[in-house]
Amino acid sequence: MSTKKRILFIATEMSPYLELTEFAEIVNKLAIKSNDSGLEVRCIMPRFGVVNERRHRLHEVVRLSGINVSVDNDDYPLQIKVASLPNARLQVYFLDNEDFFKRKFVFTDEQEQWYDDNDLRTIFFCKGALETVKKFGWPPDIIHCSGWMTGLVPMYLKTAYKREPVFAHSKVVFTIGQNTFSDKLGPHFLERANIHTVIKDKDLEPFKEGTDTAMFKGGASFADAIAFGSDNIDKKLVDEFSKVKGKKVLSFNGWDNDLTDYLDLYNELAAK
Repeated sequence: MSTKKRILFIATEMSPYLELTEFAEIVNKLAIKSNDSGLEVRCIMPRFGVVNERRHRLHEVVRLSGINVSVDNDDYPLQIKVASLPNARLQVYFLDNEDFFKRKFVFTDEQEQWYDDNDLRTIFFCKGALETVKKFGWPPDIIHCSGWMTGLVPMYLKTAYKREPVFAHSKVVFTIGQNTFSDKLGPHFLERANIHTVIKDKDLEPFKEGTDTAMFKGGASFADAIAFGSDNIDKKLVDEFSKVKGKKVLSFNGWDNDLTDYLDLYNELAAK
């Protein structure tokens, strides 16, 4: 029986598949470094239409098919695809859905207009990622979330999924990144994000503005540890989360950082 500690990366972006900010390369390096350091690693990200399936050799994981993710009283089929990360013996799982991710753009259309359903896409991805892990039957010791689109995951883990055995011992690291959009997730976002009766209004409060700053704030509020993933962070977030009582906080140490501080954090959290 393996005694390796398990780490799950849930990311909006990851090199070489999708690079929206410089942090995509950091996610790649963190996954590889964690794997090389003896951790058991898996990664989950959205299968946006801009991810080239042929070039990256994605294929559907048939044994994981059949999951439906309920969002806003509608059921959406979740298709799971997988690829091997180049130059590393680890797998990246891509969450796909015909309604949400087939389009050939990420968050805005060809006229750079914000998609009206980005709130539904976000909720689907966050809930779908956790349902996928349940389907794996693979309990992670550490879950590292990065990208504003993952902001709901820490809150869901502490509320709707709190009693799920697969997450019983999971600790959450959340990376606060740079702001990348000025739009909002819409007037129905909080209502739709409330996926379970155990989620209270106070749990949704940090997300109420529906901005990327609010998504980072919400994710960080529920995480066990916080990392800053850029030298260009919203000052409000820096002021609020640079020193948080009871939480380990990693400052941003440059793009050429050897990432040892992350590994130390993972090991520290996993040992608790």
